[in-house]
Amino acid sequence: MPKKIAFLTGTRADFGKMKPLIQILETHKAFEAYIFVTGMHLLETYGYTLIEVERCGFKHISTFRNDTHEASMDLTLAKTITGFSEFVKNTQPDLIVIHGDRVEALAGAIVGSLNNILVAHVEGGELSGTIDELMRHATSKMSHIHFVANEKAKSRLEQMGELPESIFSIGSPDVDIMFSNALPELEIAKSYYDISFETYAIAMFHPVTTEHYQLKQYIENFVEALIQSNKNYVVVYPNNDLGSQAILDAYQNLLEHPNFRIFPSIRFEYFLSLLKHSEFIIGNSSAGVREAPYYGIPTINIGTRQHNRVFSNSIINSDYSTFNILKSINQIKKEAYLNEKPDFGNGNSAQEFLKTLQLKSLWKTNHQKQFREL
Repeated sequence: MPKKIAFLTGTRADFGKMKPLIQILETHKAFEAYIFVTGMHLLETYGYTLIEVERCGFKHISTFRNDTHEASMDLTLAKTITGFSEFVKNTQPDLIVIHGDRVEALAGAIVGSLNNILVAHVEGGELSGTIDELMRHATSKMSHIHFVANEKAKSRLEQMGELPESIFSIGSPDVDIMFSNALPELEIAKSYYDISFETYAIAMFHPVTTEHYQLKQYIENFVEALIQSNKNYVVVYPNNDLGSQAILDAYQNLLEHPNFRIFPSIRFEYFLSLLKHSEFIIGNSSAGVREAPYYGIPTINIGTRQHNRVFSNSIINSDYSTFNILKSINQIKKEAYLNEKPDFGNGNSAQEFLKTLQLKSLWKTNHQKQFREL
């Protein structure tokens, strides 16, 4: 009997990261992949990205609508636990795979641990500057197996008491896609999304839940800076965390300007192609501190959301003021960053993931977690 591997995805971002891991199992006789789709994927406001999951042709896809627009994180956690618990009881997976720092991942880890099912966490042990960091570390502590992006992340998990033999450094799975043949040519991506700009930057601004009360001013400053810069922008909607409506409201002011194209979501491979050929990326998305440096694309990182994440010399940090955001835009010099390479693997994460799942010792992992004293 093949082992059942259940993947939980709640956003376009975590699905993009886990997609290579799912794909490599789809044709393997020893494993059977099951995908539980929830969260933003089922919200029309954010592009109803369940469609993108279904387009991949995976054999086993289940859905659960756990959310409404800008739902509180605690309510999302509770609803996801309810839905995923039912899914797990019906599917009986041998392993649950979750990614990152979203509340849906924490729900998956809780359900797995409380039902005596092994849980594997992808990209634990990393730092950020918001509530996301608490989510990530809590998820790691509720997980039995860890697939990390680099040795630094592995070291942090060991500091948290995780057993070294439970941690596997496989790189970041999205790097597999970044340099694969799966990326469409730029003109195909631009044609698909009706983007006529010769040159453009990408803008992505997400809510910072711990700074919720200041968000309206932050996004107004951001939008004003983009308008004043007189550059072309491909703007992608934020995630649906608390405060997202203020961002969507502010984007209404961009609709009358011809140098903006605004999208609820962009398919991951198409987004990467657009990012790879952009002038720069601006906002507070992790794409600016993770994917962009791999392509030598400069980043203007605004505010605290990515605080303490890995940084390179291609990243310019700015506060939330319109003046300093504009100043940062004027500092961009793309050619200065072409040789920058961050440490998130070599594009073979899926192969390393599969290799680990084939270890007999992995399936003997103790469901009763142990804390390792340093």
